[in-house]
Amino acid sequence: LIDEARTPLIISGPAQRAQSLYMKADGVARQMARGEELPAKPGEPKQMTGDFVVDEKNRNIVMTEDGLEKAEKLFGVDNLFSLENAAMVHHLDQALKAHHLFERDVDYVVKDGEIIIVDEFTGRLSEGRRYSEGLHQALEAKEGVQIQEEPQTLAEITYQNYFRMYEKLAGMTGTAATEAAEFWEIYKLDVVSIPTNKPVRRVD
Repeated sequence: LIDEARTPLIISGPAQRAQSLYMKADGVARQMARGEELPAKPGEPKQMTGDFVVDEKNRNIVMTEDGLEKAEKLFGVDNLFSLENAAMVHHLDQALKAHHLFERDVDYVVKDGEIIIVDEFTGRLSEGRRYSEGLHQALEAKEGVQIQEEPQTLAEITYQNYFRMYEKLAGMTGTAATEAAEFWEIYKLDVVSIPTNKPVRRVD
């Protein structure tokens, strides 16, 4: 429960998006040159090389002026930030993240023609879970597997709030004692340590 605190339960429905845009954004992303942020003197604006810079700490992509001009030429548009081209900027951002922030066999695996997320806490495969906002489709385009339709979020709730809707709540785990304060704060549940040197009273 604690490990999954940041991942809400989501009810989703299909979103109508053009499949070709994912492939186009992936093609543009492959032609963009990665740069770096140069050390700037106090009071001077930041200087960046290349077409984009990867912000590893915040897991973000920052485009440079040169990069934006290059993207406009590759997409064949005059202004990437006009209303009708807004989706292109978003898809290019996700494509660049897929190529430079997500590593195959570390963050995800390709299995039976599908992208499967590797859980960052446990290292297990998260079958059935998908990245949102077009990131999963960007990874599918990157790896050359079939691009599945992007869902849109219709409703979401955190795991804690979902569990609190039950009248009765209980659980057993080997790691509850260290998180006793959190269980009390979130669920108003006490943690009781069970002695390990006595016969098991639980009926399985």
